[in-house]
Amino acid sequence: MNEELDKARDKLHKEFAQVSESIATVHIAFHTLKDAGPESDIYGLMETLEDAVKKARTGGIMGSGAKGHRKALAAYNELLAAAGES
Repeated sequence: MNEELDKARDKLHKEFAQVSESIATVHIAFHTLKDAGPESDIYGLMETLEDAVKKARTGGIMGSGAKGHRKALAAYNELLAAAGES
């Protein structure tokens, strides 16, 4: 069970690292919008922010984003609970 739990923990940490990188993109998009002025394309900046958030949440084409982290966390917690019951 320890090996399976270790693999689940590694996957969880990998998924978290990917989401953390995406969150940095969200921060950049947010601060660009926040620093916008009256002559800035607010609509376009909001679209950019929405796209960054969506990619962080779903992972885009190649990744799994926060959705993948959620699954990895559930699997890890399930194994943790099973290990506690044995």
